[in-house]
Amino acid sequence: MNKAVLLIIIANVLVSLKGFQDRSFFERFKFQIGPIAKGEKVRMLTSGFLHVDQSHLFFNMLTLYFFADAVLNYVGILKFTVIYFGSLLAGSLFAVTFHKKDPYYSAVGASGAVMGVLYAAIMLNPGMNLYMFFIPIPIPAYIFGVGYLLYSMFGMKKQWGNIGHSAHLGGAIGGFLLTIILYPQVLDKNRMMVMILAIPIILMFVFKEKLEQN
Repeated sequence: MNKAVLLIIIANVLVSLKGFQDRSFFERFKFQIGPIAKGEKVRMLTSGFLHVDQSHLFFNMLTLYFFADAVLNYVGILKFTVIYFGSLLAGSLFAVTFHKKDPYYSAVGASGAVMGVLYAAIMLNPGMNLYMFFIPIPIPAYIFGVGYLLYSMFGMKKQWGNIGHSAHLGGAIGGFLLTIILYPQVLDKNRMMVMILAIPIILMFVFKEKLEQN
């Protein structure tokens, strides 16, 4: 495992464990619209290292572990770090914009950053396959990516759990755009995959008003 990825995982584990044990710490650094609007912008970053529970943390870190090398092999450590943290902040910015009328909306998780890395990995490696638990056949990674993003749209609409579904979408957009900016060759090498992964992002903007309705 690359040291940069290992450090990110360790930081997520340590901060999340602290949040599990200290509710005041969790409340002080989670993403919440009201405090952010009042100037506590640091929450847009710190919330990306907090998680709801162990399974939430495990799933995000496992996904990061699976996809990180596929990005690092193409863009290197510096650009990978830009994609990770850029996607994290893009997810927070999207959530602020989408939930700006709800001061009590809150969420936590590295899902925005991880979704950005996942999208970058699939764009750079269109032939990737995944082997999911209890499913003995390989699943094309782009199907997982698009499916997870569509799930996030429904989760955002239904406000399922204390998880940043809107951050998933913002993170995917961040990863999508940053990959094109930092590695523009992807438009020539994997144009079809770029177009496929753009579809759920476009759909999200097309149905934006319906997603915002409660």
